[in-house]
Amino acid sequence: VPDPCGVWAPCLTYSDGLFWLCYTVVTRFDGDFKDTHNFLTWSSNIDGDWADPVHLNSSGFDPSLFHDDTGRKWFTNMVWDHRPDRTYFRGIVLQEYDHHERKLIGHRSIIFDGTRADFTEGPHLYKRNGFYYLMTAEGGTGYGHAITMARSKDIWGPYEEDPKLHVMTASDKPEVPLQRTGHASLVSDVDDNWWMAHLCSRPLPGTRRSPLGRETALQKVTWDDDGWLRLTDTQGAYEQGAPLWREEVVYKFAEDNLHKDFQWLRIPTSDELFSLDERPGALRLYGRDSLGSLYTSALVARRQQHFDFDISTCVDFDPYSFQQMAGLVLYYNAHKFHYLYVTHDHELGRILQIMSCGADENLHESNPLARSPVCLNAEGDVRLKASVRGAELQFFWSVDGSDWQSVGQVLDASLLSDETGKGEGANFTGTFVGMACQDLTGNRLSADFFEFQYSEH
Repeated sequence: VPDPCGVWAPCLTYSDGLFWLCYTVVTRFDGDFKDTHNFLTWSSNIDGDWADPVHLNSSGFDPSLFHDDTGRKWFTNMVWDHRPDRTYFRGIVLQEYDHHERKLIGHRSIIFDGTRADFTEGPHLYKRNGFYYLMTAEGGTGYGHAITMARSKDIWGPYEEDPKLHVMTASDKPEVPLQRTGHASLVSDVDDNWWMAHLCSRPLPGTRRSPLGRETALQKVTWDDDGWLRLTDTQGAYEQGAPLWREEVVYKFAEDNLHKDFQWLRIPTSDELFSLDERPGALRLYGRDSLGSLYTSALVARRQQHFDFDISTCVDFDPYSFQQMAGLVLYYNAHKFHYLYVTHDHELGRILQIMSCGADENLHESNPLARSPVCLNAEGDVRLKASVRGAELQFFWSVDGSDWQSVGQVLDASLLSDETGKGEGANFTGTFVGMACQDLTGNRLSADFFEFQYSEH
């Protein structure tokens, strides 16, 4: 995969004894022109080895491969339209795929222009009772997001729109917990029950801010007497289910490999960012760029998965410059984060500070802790904690973990959400919580973290 890029919209199917995976490689996605390249690979084993990818087209994104019961294979994707009088979403294109020739062949045509909801993307084809069903996402990925179905007796169309327009949308239900519902796919089980997996978000109650990011929901669906797909439970479909467990995890860094819950930014290999064997029992982060960097950040974090939770860590860090920082961070991206960190002051020595960057505003100057930092001992471990209750975030610190003292003012945790900053629907990842280390002197001073705890409240 070329660098820089993004890998989008994986679609996995199974047919003819093979797993088929198509996906989009994005090499440019800003401005009017989008460079999106669609690839296909396959394997007899879902764990690999995967065949060398075949480039199929570059006309848009959201590729999908449909295996017809006739033995033929069909490839669909949305078409990006850069022309100034358009909304960018031209419609859904169809072309046959020949696996012997390893390429798309024959006629190529737009089979569905979309409905009045516009922004037609995310196509998937299904076949049932003689009809080809085309499921698409429409309305954009924000609060107008929707799932649309159309059908035709001929795979080339014309496709008849669902008389109810959408299988599912929360665009007219601002009060329900599940919002931004769209981008769905279908599966039937061995008992011929049908299920629909789709994207959604759970904004904080009373807001349109989703700190948990874009998530996946599952709905049971059925086919009505006229052959259209319907939600089995139309009332409860927009409600989140009861939690199956209360999550409380203490991560120790005694293993050779970092726990699978943790991720880091941009760098495929971790050697230049952290080590688990330099100090046994500790995660050693090597100080790199600032949290606002788009290049090399020493940040190891896991997803926020609850509205109410606590996180804590224990860090050993001995900075000698104000340009060196290490601590506990709640991070959405390079311009949305809250950070409690150990640093150095030339008069006070080792201190605690808070740095906040909330979407389009920088809160660092308005934070009282910037003017009255917490003084620490010259050396030794420091325990840091953050408590989040909905939109409210409070930092704490302690020497031994028994006498927690609050740090700074209550901060707005909802600023770390999909909808802030670049606007509604522009971001999807949700907030990550974890550990970070910066050394803006370029000397890569390291910080040792001995554990990380995540507890749902």
